[in-house]
Amino acid sequence: MKTIIGLALGAGSARGWAHIGVLRALTEAGVVPDVVCGCSSGAMVGAAYANGDIDELEEWVSRMTWKQVVGLLDLSFSGGLLNRDKLFTFFESHFIGKDFSELSVPFACVATELATGREVWLRDGPLSTALRATSALPGLFPPVSRDGRLLVDGGLVDPVPVSLCRALGAHIVIAVDLGSDIVGSSLRRNLTEEEKQGPGWTDKLLGSLGVKRNDGLPSVTSVLSTSIQIMQTRIARSRMAGEPPDILISPRLAHLGLMDYHRATEAIPEGAAAVKRILPAIEHVLKQ
Repeated sequence: MKTIIGLALGAGSARGWAHIGVLRALTEAGVVPDVVCGCSSGAMVGAAYANGDIDELEEWVSRMTWKQVVGLLDLSFSGGLLNRDKLFTFFESHFIGKDFSELSVPFACVATELATGREVWLRDGPLSTALRATSALPGLFPPVSRDGRLLVDGGLVDPVPVSLCRALGAHIVIAVDLGSDIVGSSLRRNLTEEEKQGPGWTDKLLGSLGVKRNDGLPSVTSVLSTSIQIMQTRIARSRMAGEPPDILISPRLAHLGLMDYHRATEAIPEGAAAVKRILPAIEHVLKQ
């Protein structure tokens, strides 16, 4: 019987570009996942891989600049601080404008039902709607309506979807946790960067509308990003303690912020490096 390898790509916003490096390094080592599951940005990269678009995605994000990131987002106060229509229109037209059933590799992602807090597994229907839902960070992006339910980011319930991989038939699960070194470092990093560079782009947008921040306090971006990182890290540790993966890959990404989507050239190599650090363990498990 063939051993089915599952890959669980964790949430992490801009840190999710590290998953591209993980997939590159695994492929080079001859480890090809039969099933891919993802949460939030992990789902976006996973879907591109399952559709055969990982090369194009890597090329696009590696060229992305800070101004382009801002240009793909609009300020909104309807369900979230930012509107992502421009981002997803661009993403869908380039990579994943299709249905789950059309993917070349079995893929699924996780979201959270806003009304009940239930974990929702998305495995069929329009891929674009599912990806909007799994990455709808509360407070930043608006919820997504699907099948009569409002859905938000899957990181609220399962940031690293190991259980979903097993449900899709994986015998061995390789998980990628993007938050292993985040708690305790991100806020200090954000405050240091603000001292050097001034307010982030979110605060500049709010400032243009006359919204002032209090001196001596962290920015809106720092508070939101740090809170989300703490929440997702704690939940991921709890979930993986109850259902541990066979292999855990932990890129070191504390130097990257929540919205640093323009820093893919830093995240991708670290993803590859994280695989190489643990490659002997991966080979051992696969031999067993």
